[in-house]
Amino acid sequence: MSAFLEFARHPFEVGGLRVSLMSLLVGLLLMLVIWLAERLLRRALRDRMLPRLGLNRGVATAVSTLIGYTMLLVGTLIVLPVMLPGFNLGTLSIILGAVSFGVGFGLRNIADNFVSGLILLMERPIKVGDRIEVGGLQGQVIAIRARSTTVRTNNNIDIIVPNAEFVSTRVTNLSHNDNRVRFKLPVGVHYNSDVHRVEAALLAAAAASPDVLPHPEPQVRFMGFGDSSLDFELRIWSETLIERPNKLRSQVNFKIWEQFKKDGIEIPYPQRDLYIKEFPAPTPAAPPKG
Repeated sequence: MSAFLEFARHPFEVGGLRVSLMSLLVGLLLMLVIWLAERLLRRALRDRMLPRLGLNRGVATAVSTLIGYTMLLVGTLIVLPVMLPGFNLGTLSIILGAVSFGVGFGLRNIADNFVSGLILLMERPIKVGDRIEVGGLQGQVIAIRARSTTVRTNNNIDIIVPNAEFVSTRVTNLSHNDNRVRFKLPVGVHYNSDVHRVEAALLAAAAASPDVLPHPEPQVRFMGFGDSSLDFELRIWSETLIERPNKLRSQVNFKIWEQFKKDGIEIPYPQRDLYIKEFPAPTPAAPPKG
């Protein structure tokens, strides 16, 4: 046992640093403790402390993540001299130079995504809980990590998107400053319909839908004269079903159908009128042979 302890404490010269097995084990143990403490602190800040200050979940997640990264950085700088006796700022510059060399040759994408992740957390163009559209993908932001962001689609499929894509391309954030989202529902009615009754029926259907907000008020627009119908558009707002737009449209369409049946408003089907100017002259019968 004593021989093992003596071996563990015996230093080895590595690039001007005196490293021993004992210092490495102690350093790794301290890094593990710091990592566990950072996870607990981040969770406490995100789930309990910051929400009590009135911050929403997206902002609380961003702030707690930045604090966690700072804690890991400071902890690493404290533990390195313990793990590597003789470690100093000169050694750190050498390590950073080696890292930058590696980034230039093979880690550029990882570095780009990490820096982009920091930009997302600090500028917060998107945050956890936002409804976004990027690169033809639409969904809700579930998590923002150091390298990638998880977006959950309406089909409950998680898509892992590199952070650099959110910085280098155009992103549509449907709930950046406000969780309310407007939806437009086209509706066609028969030409014999009273347009004012149609407007009242559409507004009544919107008011009967529990996920439609009363403010801003639903609006009806008379869009034009179609081939077979008078074309209207019902414009509504919602903040509860923004991640399931088809469910909201289905809910409101049910209410529209019920209201139209109640008010006797007819939804037309395509019709075509065929006008025949003249019939072709009958072909004279051939004379009988014989």
